[in-house]
Amino acid sequence: MSASSNGFILLVCFSNFRIMINPYFDYQFRIILIGDSMVGKSSLVKAFSDGDFTSLCDPTVGVDFCTRTIVLENGIRIKLQLWDTAGQEKFRSITRSYYRNSVGALLLFDITNRETLEHIPEWYEEAILCIKCPMPAFVLVGHKADRQSERQASNVSQSHLEFAYDNI
Repeated sequence: MSASSNGFILLVCFSNFRIMINPYFDYQFRIILIGDSMVGKSSLVKAFSDGDFTSLCDPTVGVDFCTRTIVLENGIRIKLQLWDTAGQEKFRSITRSYYRNSVGALLLFDITNRETLEHIPEWYEEAILCIKCPMPAFVLVGHKADRQSERQASNVSQSHLEFAYDNI
């Protein structure tokens, strides 16, 4: 092993992820948040980074990200980066380049807008093509649960369940 110019040492390939050693964390992972515009990706990232929830966020232009170090019970420190991507079609070509170093994705849909759930297979296919990790992790997230009375995606169809079971 040799130190690189940025002070990191490339250690091993563990669980198909590249792991870097750093005095401040043991592992670093990038997770990208994808889904249609206005599903709540930015709100989720803000809640993760500062613990503040806001339902009013400006649309993301390109990408934004936050970083948080999580310490597990065994003392292992994980630097987790959440990358918030623009859901608008006009920014898709920009955001595709940010998939590359991700180890997985949160696929978000808005439970008050069924169409956003129906677009999940398209987002998944794009992520599979762009994420270069050999075995990326995916999590399907139905967001805006605080708005149950407006729920449109209450009955996830059999085809959505089959898609999630087969792919995510």
